Amino acid sequence: MPAYKYTLKNGKTMWYAAFNYTDWTGQNKHTCKRGFKTQREAKEYERSFLDQEKNTSDILFSSLVENYLEDMEHRLKPTTMENKRFIIEGKLLPYFGRLKVCDIDTIKIRKWQNELISYRDENGKPFSQTYLKTVNNQLSALMNYAVSHYQLPSNPCKAAGSMGKSKADEMHIWTQEQYEQFSGAIQKSSVKLAFDILFYTGMRSGELLALTPADILPTKRIDINKNFAKVKGEELFLDPKTPKAKRCISIPDFLYDDIHEYISKLYGIGKGDRIFYFTKSALEKEIKRASEKAGLQPIRVHDLRHSHASMLIELGFSPLEIADRLGHESVKTTLDTYSHLYPDKDQKLADRLNQFRRTPPPSKEFT
Repeated sequence: MPAYKYTLKNGKTMWYAAFNYTDWTGQNKHTCKRGFKTQREAKEYERSFLDQEKNTSDILFSSLVENYLEDMEHRLKPTTMENKRFIIEGKLLPYFGRLKVCDIDTIKIRKWQNELISYRDENGKPFSQTYLKTVNNQLSALMNYAVSHYQLPSNPCKAAGSMGKSKADEMHIWTQEQYEQFSGAIQKSSVKLAFDILFYTGMRSGELLALTPADILPTKRIDINKNFAKVKGEELFLDPKTPKAKRCISIPDFLYDDIHEYISKLYGIGKGDRIFYFTKSALEKEIKRASEKAGLQPIRVHDLRHSHASMLIELGFSPLEIADRLGHESVKTTLDTYSHLYPDKDQKLADRLNQFRRTPPPSKEFT
């Protein structure tokens, strides 16, 4: 694994790596990269490059990650990729980056899990159970990728067991009275309208920020057909989260009128221009500020979606109707998420059975 020295015009000595390799099509290729300050850096580049070309489980975890992310870049949304990179770079590479994939066993994974479970920030707060689950799932996804493409015999994450929980233990919701109390503490009309839309439609914040005047239909419905995200400073219109997320929902008269009045004051706005130009983080900051001002326990922006679902349940709408309005992929998602908001469902069932038992069967007539 040689490295070569060369001299710049200013007399400064640099190093370059030049070597042959076999690419994924089986062709022999030659590559050369200059600009290394030391011989060690040039050799390390060659070692890392060749490691990424391996298709066996003795590949370094860091090289597996690079190949995985490069592959997934063509298959996943930019927002999903950004979240993956954040988790991998912060919670996986520092622990496993220098190890070969085949050397990552259940003991190493358990020790990694225990360290994350034991973590506390400066305020003594641990990682949430749902975050721990998400991080663990990402490691498992990488090891599954190694099983499929790098001849790893099995995924050690399965034998190590999981950590965290898929769903939070407690869902934070506001009643309509609490929401109106919060809304009264908001000063900017644009922000107030944005929160009104979130609470009275149950749409996701990305769907809200993607709204244009063309999406507000004369039939007093909102056409939800895209999602807005900002990735590395670039503003993107993305496809909805799932096929069912693309939907058209009715809105109350007062909300329709408020939206139209607000749009009429936006000078020069086009049919395809965004109505709201703040960010998700701005909404999170405002919900915290206004709720504290209103004397309420702060909730997340996404909890307004849960609050809307809770309100629909109280109004007696069926799980199927709620699933369609929220854009859930199936009624099962709705029931799994909000089943705890039906506390008296068993009693209602028992009451119906009592009523059925007390009703005498129809008399039979004999001829």
